[in-house]
Amino acid sequence: MNALQYVVEGGHTLSGTIRPSGNKNGALPIVCAALLTEHPVTLENVPRIRDVETLVELIASAGVDLRWTSRNSLHIHAKTVRSADLDPVLCKRIRASILLAAPLLARCGEIQLPPPGGDVIGRRRVDTHFLALERLGASFRLDDSFHLSTPGLRGADVFLDEPSVTATENAVTAAVAARGTTVLRNAASEPHVQDLCHFLVALGGEIDGIGTNKLTINGGRTLGGTTHRIGPDHIEVGSFIGLAAVTKSEIRIADAGVEHLRSTLMGFARLGISCKIEGPDLVVPAEQEKVIQSDLGGHVPKLEDQPWPAFPADTMSIALVTATQCTGMILIHEKMFESRLFFVDKLVGMGARIVLCDPHRALVSGPSQLRASSVDSPDIRAGMAMLLAALCADGESTINNVGQIERGYERIDERLRDLGAKIERVEDRRAR
Repeated sequence: MNALQYVVEGGHTLSGTIRPSGNKNGALPIVCAALLTEHPVTLENVPRIRDVETLVELIASAGVDLRWTSRNSLHIHAKTVRSADLDPVLCKRIRASILLAAPLLARCGEIQLPPPGGDVIGRRRVDTHFLALERLGASFRLDDSFHLSTPGLRGADVFLDEPSVTATENAVTAAVAARGTTVLRNAASEPHVQDLCHFLVALGGEIDGIGTNKLTINGGRTLGGTTHRIGPDHIEVGSFIGLAAVTKSEIRIADAGVEHLRSTLMGFARLGISCKIEGPDLVVPAEQEKVIQSDLGGHVPKLEDQPWPAFPADTMSIALVTATQCTGMILIHEKMFESRLFFVDKLVGMGARIVLCDPHRALVSGPSQLRASSVDSPDIRAGMAMLLAALCADGESTINNVGQIERGYERIDERLRDLGAKIERVEDRRAR
């Protein structure tokens, strides 16, 4: 596949309605968990993005019937599943490949899983996954791949050593298949974790405590088929709030999943950006002062990410770019990934006034008039943040390596053009 670029003409006001895609981080574990049942499963509102396409290709290699019945509807029938040698190249493309550990272990009794890939945003340990699976009755060995086997999963009292989202998803999927009761403590509770739990319940699983940090799973029940709709992506919603703010535009975000936006709206309010909830929609008004709210006593405020229900880590890059267009000073504290702020130098090159204090903290002073530039997209979220910067910058910017953005945002260039953005997706000029 040829490398692609976005050519973006900045400085245009946008308007209209945009609808968030299905949650990428909900779709990936749910597609994997569909392997638990021998009965057909239909998933709707599945984002047609590269990470999902790669996972579908990977699962098909295990003998599972998967096919797209429409652009965003996926039929999965795991009547039989074989413990295949999973393609290490495909596994390396996405971190979500690790989510196959629990369902394949439950169905096949063993799995050899090549190391997962994904964004390079810092050290992303996988220990929690295997510690949890060991507690549920799996044996684990590591050489060039992860080797897992079990004579049969069994319920247990499991305390996760960190509230890892993907480890929680692997653990709860395994617990549904395990015989007996599992109590999962220090569990992640993000919207996509809740969506996975609701899907497993729809299959016939029994899970109490959904949305909390303690899940009780009565496992070993007979599972059937179901039709399930993936919930809206709250990270996309945060991206569109930032988009409206930096381009001084009024945008309506339809079916925004407003019940999951409290921390996101609170974080943007700290930047002086207000939103209106109108039924299931979120409206970002065009005319806003965008004055950063100082802490009591006039102290420099701080916006930091933490595990759910606090401000989402995946929205931090968007918030940082948005802060460059707001009046005042704020400390952006990215606690969870030590490489996520390494795109800041690209913003500084565009004219942003940012001091990168260390790998986790950046001091932003705004507003700054950004200048067009040619930049790379280092990961999904930083890539989207750079796209926002280009849309409010003076002149024509080029964003390279847009495959990273398209791993997480479906047809984003088309959807932004529908709002009036001047953006073209072209073959990488440097490759000619």
